[in-house]
Amino acid sequence: MNLDSKIYIAGHRGLVGSAIWKQLKSKGYTNLIGKTSSELNLMDAVATQKFFEEEKPEYVFLAAAHVGGIMANNTYRADFIYNNLQIQQNVIYNAYQFGVKKLLFLGSTCIYPKEATQPINEDELLTNVLEYTNEPYAIAKIAGIKLCESFNIQYDTNFISVMPTNLYGPNDNFDLEKSHVLPAMIRKIFLSKCLMDNNIDLLRKDFDKRPVEGINGEHSLEEIKAILSKYGVFENRVELWGTGKPMREFLWSEDMADACIYVMQNVDFKDLIKDKKEIRNTHINIGTGSDITIKDLSSLIARIIDYKGSISFDSSKPDGTMKKLTDPSKLNRLGWKHQIEIEEGVQRMYDWYLNNAEKSGGIL
Repeated sequence: MNLDSKIYIAGHRGLVGSAIWKQLKSKGYTNLIGKTSSELNLMDAVATQKFFEEEKPEYVFLAAAHVGGIMANNTYRADFIYNNLQIQQNVIYNAYQFGVKKLLFLGSTCIYPKEATQPINEDELLTNVLEYTNEPYAIAKIAGIKLCESFNIQYDTNFISVMPTNLYGPNDNFDLEKSHVLPAMIRKIFLSKCLMDNNIDLLRKDFDKRPVEGINGEHSLEEIKAILSKYGVFENRVELWGTGKPMREFLWSEDMADACIYVMQNVDFKDLIKDKKEIRNTHINIGTGSDITIKDLSSLIARIIDYKGSISFDSSKPDGTMKKLTDPSKLNRLGWKHQIEIEEGVQRMYDWYLNNAEKSGGIL
């Protein structure tokens, strides 16, 4: 991959794609292509084919996806499986059809079974039952891995799959219903602090940036408080889903982007084949190898935000998988390791949240 190679980043405005775009720019790559979902609907097979035919990218980072947190995954199950399958099959097929030299497909560590052996290495794939709450999304991502492997085996393409652990960072989605756990927690605790401090101007400013179910900063304080209570945000306390006991691993998005570029530059599909008779589990975990309980994460966020209210957990709501820690040793052996630890990352994330308006979420 040369500095002037034509590189398409699918999903370049989202958490994953924007981090890859930023890192490529910082490394001197000059010929980057990005299309918003309004400019190119990757669920549209005809439009996707036309794009590849006209642009003919040499390299593709497939970071576009329909994403969300545990509540969204459990509620909009059909959207998560259908939309992701459509995006993946359209991009991967056209990458083959129009001679893309190399494609990197980004999945998720939710592909692994609920009871996978910890820490989870790549060989745990398809060894047991998936976590129910995000099963449709996980199945779509597993299909993406198998699409890449199958095209490589049948057509000698060079399509590689990487599975980042839970990501957080710039351009994340802070929607109270649909965001991932860490950004949702930051926003809930921040908004409760605004109520505690009677900082109504800052509260309204936040709602103007990021309306909640149509409620913005122009609505009455009573209406704002009412919608916040629906999501467990009150004047002196925050209520979060589950027991707080699950352990989660978190990876700073720009570390993830650096890993993706490293793989694109240095690793080929042939390097990942262990058994030539039965080629499987060629994907690569991207993670830190360390985790934290949701309760301890909430305490860390509260300390960084300087929140003095209480944080409770609603055990009637699902926890999801109790522990999901990746084994990143395959990637470590290939020559890459993460740099940003969770405390520094949460501080960076909070700073970004305070200084940036929301990007429209959903398909990134």
